[in-house]
Amino acid sequence: MLSLAAGPAMATTVNLVGKLGTKALVSIDGGKPRLLAVGERAAEGVVLRAFDGQQATFEIDGQLHRVNMGQHYSPPDAPGGATLVLHADSQGHFLAHGTVNGAAIKFLVDTGATLVTLSAADAKRIGIRYHDAPRGYVSTANGSAAAYRVKFDTVRVGNISLHNVDGVVLESAMPYALLGMSFLNRMEMSRDGATMTLRRRY
Repeated sequence: MLSLAAGPAMATTVNLVGKLGTKALVSIDGGKPRLLAVGERAAEGVVLRAFDGQQATFEIDGQLHRVNMGQHYSPPDAPGGATLVLHADSQGHFLAHGTVNGAAIKFLVDTGATLVTLSAADAKRIGIRYHDAPRGYVSTANGSAAAYRVKFDTVRVGNISLHNVDGVVLESAMPYALLGMSFLNRMEMSRDGATMTLRRRY
């Protein structure tokens, strides 16, 4: 983290809801969304330091935190544990930026997927050796595909990080990795319309 000279911020959660022109639409501590310009300080002490339309950098308690569009920051010691708030896209899908074994990846939240699922292309990019893993076959939109059972060292979404997560690698093209139940079962999940909240249970 980058330390900055600043007074303490009162906010515990900051959510990047949307944008209007060059301004970011931000909800702080679950409050009504308001527009912030780069360099502007909210009453709660949060400062918007950078915004490119898809990712914002906030100064919170003297530190910089990056938040992707539709996602949420809360400090690790926030009451109730680490949480993440996601907003559905225009098709009703919940997408989230995250990492697998430290490598960046984009997830589609899929409660119908038993395991966290990566394409073979993503697995190779990340450096996962999966060919020696137990193999089976699954049906996909493009026909049958080989599926390799693996275990990911770490899966992180927002500020929620889990270790030793069961997963599968599919030898099939996929637009997104799937954030399946091997991750979601360790969350408390709640949904309110187009908003989904994940809170780590253990």
